[in-house]
Amino acid sequence: MMIRRLCFLSLLAFGLGQHCVAATDLAPTPPMGWNSWDSYGLTVTEAEFKANASWLHQHLQPLGWQYVVVDEGWYLRQPGQKGAAQGFVMDSTGRYLVADNRFSSAANGAGFKPLADWTHSLGLKFGLHIIRGIPREAVEKNLAIAGSAFHAADAANTGDTCRWNSDNYGLKANAAAQAYYDSILKLYAGWGLDYIKVDCISRPYQADEIHMMSAAIAKSGRAIVLSLSPGPTPIEQADDVRKYAQLWRISDDMWDTWSGPEGQTFPAGLMRQFNRTAQWAPHIVTGHWPDADMLPLGYLGPRPGWGEARASRLTADESRTLMTLWSMARSPLVAGSNLTKMDAATEALYSNPEVIAVDQHSRENHELSRSGSVVVWSATPESGGGRYVAIFNLGDAAQEVNYSWEKLGLPGGSHAVRDLWVRKDLGTATSLKAELPAHAAMLYRVH
Repeated sequence: MMIRRLCFLSLLAFGLGQHCVAATDLAPTPPMGWNSWDSYGLTVTEAEFKANASWLHQHLQPLGWQYVVVDEGWYLRQPGQKGAAQGFVMDSTGRYLVADNRFSSAANGAGFKPLADWTHSLGLKFGLHIIRGIPREAVEKNLAIAGSAFHAADAANTGDTCRWNSDNYGLKANAAAQAYYDSILKLYAGWGLDYIKVDCISRPYQADEIHMMSAAIAKSGRAIVLSLSPGPTPIEQADDVRKYAQLWRISDDMWDTWSGPEGQTFPAGLMRQFNRTAQWAPHIVTGHWPDADMLPLGYLGPRPGWGEARASRLTADESRTLMTLWSMARSPLVAGSNLTKMDAATEALYSNPEVIAVDQHSRENHELSRSGSVVVWSATPESGGGRYVAIFNLGDAAQEVNYSWEKLGLPGGSHAVRDLWVRKDLGTATSLKAELPAHAAMLYRVH
């Protein structure tokens, strides 16, 4: 695959210059971090964000967790209200600004720069969610687009709104629309943004807006990871999406359900992610990651993006299955838990270095076999030899399995086996035997 290079204008010691980075360098491994949506919905405050970021810094950052993301609604003064009562904050050029009644450091036009600076002081990276397009209010007032001769009405496609959030119009594929995206990315880059999650852009696949957003990032003067949400991103767009984004959702929102409602795509349900991840596995390339969505584990509250505040409804076995599948599929690992209410079992899921290594440092990841309710995945460690093998029981009853090494693509004879979840060597064996409870998974390294 040709390596795409992104070039950013930057102020160098002797004037304006340019530096380029390979697109693979923006997210050389699947991003790991925390996002506010699952526990706070539209309503997260600066104090809540800082409390969660501080916990991640102390407990998970040494293991590679580094992104902290403010999800939807940061420009709303009263996010629990409807319509104009929400109190949109916007500048004179149609760019959303930070609601400083919720983020006090944004006062006096500072935006997210103080919060991003604080995040960077911990060695973490700062992320932000937006809905694609341009605010309807900016179009109704036909506001000028910053840094250009265009106005909002020149850019807006007023026949296109997001199905679940009508605050914005979509954009035309024209110079005015590019100028608007350029203007907001210039603002965000000035705040110190490292990661942008763009919503309502993958289903249907908004190719023009994805391309314009990627171009705006390249012009912004800052290296910013582009995350596309939600899916399912059409598999036939695999070549296009990995040219322009570092991660993209492969399903609708994934919540703490095993199967999801019959005949509906929302919420996705854990069991349905097996087909999605298997379909996308051939398209995993370094720097570009199919995203199975956030990790709805632990405590989801006090104001979750869906449903009432609760402990995750996934069982202990289902939670381990989720983390095993995400790791074998090299999905980004983005915690949705309220980290300030962390329990020991959830922390153990997030902090197992041997499981994290599968997600961050493996290759040739794929579904190896599927027989009845039993699914087997295989991957190769990037170093140290051997093979990763994950066995999943999707059924509602316990299953005993016994695989010859040849069935798992390994030479016959004896192999050493290590259980990565319990971090224990199991000795040598002439086959791989296991008993799996319902909805459970086992994860091994075989030498």
